[in-house]
Amino acid sequence: MHMNEEKDASPLAGAVREFMRMESAAGILLLLSALLAMLVANSPLSGVYGALLDTTVAVQVGALAIDKPLLLWVNDGLMAVFFFLIGLEVKRELLEGELSSFDQVVLPGMGALGGMIVPAAIYAWLNWGDSIALDGWAIPVATDIAFALALLGVFGSRVPLSLKVFLLTLAIFDDLAAIVIIAVFYSGDLSLSALLAGVVALALAVTMNRRGVTRTSSYILLGIVLWIAVLKSGVHATLAGVLIAFCIPMRDEGGKSPLRDLESDLHGPVAFAILPIFAFANAGLNLGGMSLDDLTHPVTMGVVAGLVLGKPLGILSFIGIAVALGLARLPTNINWLQLLGVAFACGIGFTMSLFIAGLAFEHGSGNYFVGDRLGILVGSIASALAAYIVLSLSLPAATESD
Repeated sequence: MHMNEEKDASPLAGAVREFMRMESAAGILLLLSALLAMLVANSPLSGVYGALLDTTVAVQVGALAIDKPLLLWVNDGLMAVFFFLIGLEVKRELLEGELSSFDQVVLPGMGALGGMIVPAAIYAWLNWGDSIALDGWAIPVATDIAFALALLGVFGSRVPLSLKVFLLTLAIFDDLAAIVIIAVFYSGDLSLSALLAGVVALALAVTMNRRGVTRTSSYILLGIVLWIAVLKSGVHATLAGVLIAFCIPMRDEGGKSPLRDLESDLHGPVAFAILPIFAFANAGLNLGGMSLDDLTHPVTMGVVAGLVLGKPLGILSFIGIAVALGLARLPTNINWLQLLGVAFACGIGFTMSLFIAGLAFEHGSGNYFVGDRLGILVGSIASALAAYIVLSLSLPAATESD
């Protein structure tokens, strides 16, 4: 039956297949970028790599100056565009997509909730008593959707459409959770004047939306102002991308979608440029001098256990509760073993985990920097292997027509 489902010519099926193809290719490029960063960081070029990321880049207009190392321009600037794209995707799904119906969101929503609570609890349990290490509790909460979908893409048409949609919807909840976590837990000391400027810029964008302004360039200009204000306010700058994205009109008077057009235009640059650059800048872990103590450090173990064990345990247990209470039922042609494979795939934290780790330990010691990145790499690789094995055993066998 999965063949008929995969051959469904509905707009949803086509959109999911197209999204899968792009995300799978992006996942492969992400992997290559991370491997390149690891090779450079453990080669004679490691000094050049570090110096490049520490290079100060300054932009100044009058009294307004932004003076940051290149690494932070990547993490605060380029990643704001990534979060802008996430905001567009979330708004589209809320208004016209998989999040527009309560029945469609219960199962992945419960799975995402469990996939946040259990990994965070495991990490906190292993690091209890260390106040600095506890700042990293959200690291194993994240899922790298590009890598997860790339793994599903390996199996081609063997993967039921409903399983792909389930993973996509769960990932949207994951992204929403990451946005809330960053806003609430990883913002610094607030500057009220900068925050006020950001509120004014956001209010203007909302007003433009209400008055029917559909030219996206106007919103982007306001978005740049909002990004600067949020950056200076102490709230993490990437949130500006999400906020301005929610102001982009879904439809104009002619029925066209400025939001969908902008989302389509950004998807390629984000997937094939911004995220690989981020991966290259953040995945360069120098393994020289690393010992068994680094691997068994509570931060490392907390991240690994949270991703490899916490994600599948949390997702499946909360889905089980929803099904047992009659709040939801399993999608068509999906069994529990296939859901386990997807739950393991959600343990591939990588990009988002690295991003949250940078926020959690940006003022921490070197031990925490080593532990979080080592844990993310080990945990993500182990989760990917487990997902591949389980999905290989649980998905329908390939046919000649596949």
